[in-house]
Amino acid sequence: MVLGVTVISVEVTRFPEPADPAPQPATAAPAAEPRRARRLAVLGDSTAVGLGDPLPNRGGWRGVGPLVAAALGVDDEGYLNPSFEGARMKNVLTEQLPAVLAHRADVALLVVGMNDTLRPDFDAESITADLTELVRTLAAADTLLIPVRFHDHSKVFRLPPSIKRALAARVAELNEAIDAVVVAEGVPCLNLDELPGAYELASWSVDRLHPSELGHRMLALGFTTLLEQAGYAVAEPVSLTCSGGVEQSALSHFGWLVGKGVPWLWRRGREFLPYAAAIMWRSFRGHED
Repeated sequence: MVLGVTVISVEVTRFPEPADPAPQPATAAPAAEPRRARRLAVLGDSTAVGLGDPLPNRGGWRGVGPLVAAALGVDDEGYLNPSFEGARMKNVLTEQLPAVLAHRADVALLVVGMNDTLRPDFDAESITADLTELVRTLAAADTLLIPVRFHDHSKVFRLPPSIKRALAARVAELNEAIDAVVVAEGVPCLNLDELPGAYELASWSVDRLHPSELGHRMLALGFTTLLEQAGYAVAEPVSLTCSGGVEQSALSHFGWLVGKGVPWLWRRGREFLPYAAAIMWRSFRGHED
């Protein structure tokens, strides 16, 4: 007996594998809200005081501080300026810093150093140590300190070649000290040498040592740009259009030079000349050799 075998062919339908779900775009982290600076302090020398930007009716000096305060929306109660003419880095540390700590500033601007370069006891290492202490002490109080590094004054202030070389060497030492602290402590710094318009005469007052109103506005714009980059809100950008100050006449320029400028140059020049003479002597010996 032969058994019949029936073969049943079964067709298996293969369904496609489910596709991987499309990748979802990563959700960007929400941008941090700019920090509001409610208390501002300005430290330093005569430039910090505001010399070169007089107010009407003999109202004193305005300068970079009030311009930055207005841009940040800091009111009169939140603004402090203990700076004074002739101040050096050590003066800022010992005489001006305590007032800023008591003020509990969010931001402090520092313009100082040129008076150090003109003194016979100039010491770059001491400046480095003092500036480091300033930055760290204020950082511990949650205050951001922004210093400046300086431009080549001889490009706007005419000097004999030997004194020009001596001053340039001193400013270079000062800037090296400031740069070292800025890099080590990671703080912003306003570089006046790279500030647009820094070497235009309109940026300087008649003495060529202090900014004009335009120069102070340029400083304020530079500071607020750095603050914005550091995460602070700038409520109203600084304008470079001069207004609210006094346009000094030729007579007032002459009066300032006679009453203030020449005596200041005489005092500082006598202190600086021994250093300049040493530069001249080294230069002379170099040519001899």
